[in-house]
Amino acid sequence: MNLSVVGDGPRIVGYVPGGWDMFHVGHLNILSHARKHCDVLIVGAVTDEALEEMKGRRPIIPLAERMAILEALSMVDKVVVDTSSDKVKVWEQVHFDVLFKGDDWKGTSKGERLEKAMAGVGVRVIYFPYTRSTSSTQLRAALGERLG
Repeated sequence: MNLSVVGDGPRIVGYVPGGWDMFHVGHLNILSHARKHCDVLIVGAVTDEALEEMKGRRPIIPLAERMAILEALSMVDKVVVDTSSDKVKVWEQVHFDVLFKGDDWKGTSKGERLEKAMAGVGVRVIYFPYTRSTSSTQLRAALGERLG
């Protein structure tokens, strides 16, 4: 495991990638869980273009505004731009020790690819319970019903 030396000694650096569109309680939950498992919490905000490529649609909230929301949270130490679904690329810049994801990825082909890639650079993947009551997809659907 890569431990970064900051201040008094080794610290665990955690990383949480995400779109963070229409920030909601599910986002807050994963960040709160992650904060408890690391000394330094870095959050990656995926670019508008990368989100469109991954999900087939652009986010409702633009990148600069999503980053401003994340930067305002006291539990977050740093926010970085995440340009790719390849998390090794962001690891090469940030050098985190642990990557956090929702457990909706656990046991999936996406999750298995992520775990394999992260293991290749000595990073653990830790999953937290996915908040099923609220998601950006559900919010988009609800807004579509109200606006349509």
